[in-house]
Amino acid sequence: MKTDLNKPKHITQTRTMDPFFFKRCFLSITLVILCLPSFTLGEETKQIDIFNEALTKLSAASMQERSAAVEQLAAIQEPKAIVVLKALLDGNLLKLKTDGKLVIGIDSGAGYKINDAKTGQDLGLVDRDSTQKITVNNSLRTSLRKTIGSLELKASDAKVRISAVHAIAKAIDEEGLVLLRDRLAIEKEAAVKDAIKLVLALEDLNTTDKTSRLNAIALLKNHATQDVVNRLNALVEKDSDGNYLEADSDVRNQAKTALVAINSKISFYGGIETLFFGLSLGAVLVLAAIGLAITFGVMGVINMAHGELMMLGAYTTYVLQQIMPQHLGTALLLAIPTAFVVSALVGIAIERGIIRFLYGRPLETLLATFGVSLVLQQTVRSIFSPLNRSVSAPEWMSGTWQINDFLSLTWNRFYILIFCLLVFILLLQILKRTRLGLEVRAVAQNRNMAKAMGIPTAWVDAMTFGLGSGIAGVAGVALSQITNVGPNLGQAYIVDSFMVVVFGGVGNLWGTLLAGFSLGIANKLLEPTAGAVLAKILVLVFIILFIQKRPRGLFPQKGRAAEG
Repeated sequence: MKTDLNKPKHITQTRTMDPFFFKRCFLSITLVILCLPSFTLGEETKQIDIFNEALTKLSAASMQERSAAVEQLAAIQEPKAIVVLKALLDGNLLKLKTDGKLVIGIDSGAGYKINDAKTGQDLGLVDRDSTQKITVNNSLRTSLRKTIGSLELKASDAKVRISAVHAIAKAIDEEGLVLLRDRLAIEKEAAVKDAIKLVLALEDLNTTDKTSRLNAIALLKNHATQDVVNRLNALVEKDSDGNYLEADSDVRNQAKTALVAINSKISFYGGIETLFFGLSLGAVLVLAAIGLAITFGVMGVINMAHGELMMLGAYTTYVLQQIMPQHLGTALLLAIPTAFVVSALVGIAIERGIIRFLYGRPLETLLATFGVSLVLQQTVRSIFSPLNRSVSAPEWMSGTWQINDFLSLTWNRFYILIFCLLVFILLLQILKRTRLGLEVRAVAQNRNMAKAMGIPTAWVDAMTFGLGSGIAGVAGVALSQITNVGPNLGQAYIVDSFMVVVFGGVGNLWGTLLAGFSLGIANKLLEPTAGAVLAKILVLVFIILFIQKRPRGLFPQKGRAAEG
């Protein structure tokens, strides 16, 4: 039989599988897998060696060597490199004089809390004299900002990337612009893209291309930042001869339009800030007046020592911070119940020792409690001296909440506002849902009827005065966070407290709340135009005129208080 020579071999012949084929494949794959860790380990070892070499250069005295070390740290993928670079930029990179070891130090007041820059190990506390700071010049500082920015621009956290954009913007150059444009092309987070576009738009204002400048201004009008305002103002400024510095009228007109839009936002932010400060001042007034509203409403006592009870609460906070200097937050939280108890006990002592003999004679209670206020002031002067004492705010109450360049809210006033509302709600629940609250309301509405029903009015008076005094002590805790603690602390708030009580309606808690916030906001709205002193005078005149029309305030008290 003839074989067809034109027929392909793979059809006419049967291929025999190599029996060692699978074994060779398996061995090859195994070899690759076993070699990969060694490659990775070798790469990691190389990275660590470069990192250690860079640290050695950073400890050298030459700025040239430190600059080279920064370049080395920027080139490796070692997470600790960013930590070291940030410490160098912030002035926290130190060298121990004993062995020359590089450490990262944080000032703790008594010295530096240090960590090993190489390993991150906690090395405890050292004296300032035992360390030497690694310094940088302006050129190296600029290089550091760009280097840190370029490294953090690749971070997974969007907040870190935004921070990197801001760092690059502080020392922007052509290389930084390239980095930002490359990042913009692949960035998916909207907030990061907006930050990059803002920096690029600011740089486009420096170009000669009119279209690019107009597009940049159109984008910038949606960003109310100080940099944007400064750059746009530069486009509409005039020189000493009255000529515009910007020659192109279209660019000038667009800049003016953008400034109008931005200034309207700034005015809006200013209104929010004024409202916030008004509410925070109102919170202080409510805290100061709410205890007075209870005692005045139930017993008709004009307590001129109410401010000194607040002072006792403030001094209680000071004493606890002296006992626990390392735990300011805990001391502040413990001061709230402690100040309540201290001021409440003093208040009960005042009521049992003096005021119970003067019921029905308000002018005599005024004079008697004024004398008590002088005694309390002098007692504090004798114990703590006449000098003001400073109460430190814990870390979580310090600083500001920076929302944007034109709107920032202080944390201490924000917490005082929340604290005021919590105290108000708690007091409202006590008066509505407890036996003491029921008896207080009964005595406030009709004392004689309450007494006839078997309610111990003398005990209710003492507890009511103690409750109002305790709340005054709690108000003092809040005041200690926004002002110095001194013997005259209460005198600054006693008049305002009576104004709030009278304006809101004697003995009415809701009236006190509304009156306190209203007067606080009114003060802050008037201060920018009239000044702080004239604003208080205007508010006082308003209250006098208001009382002429409504002698019992916004929310008149019912029962015995109304009949009196």
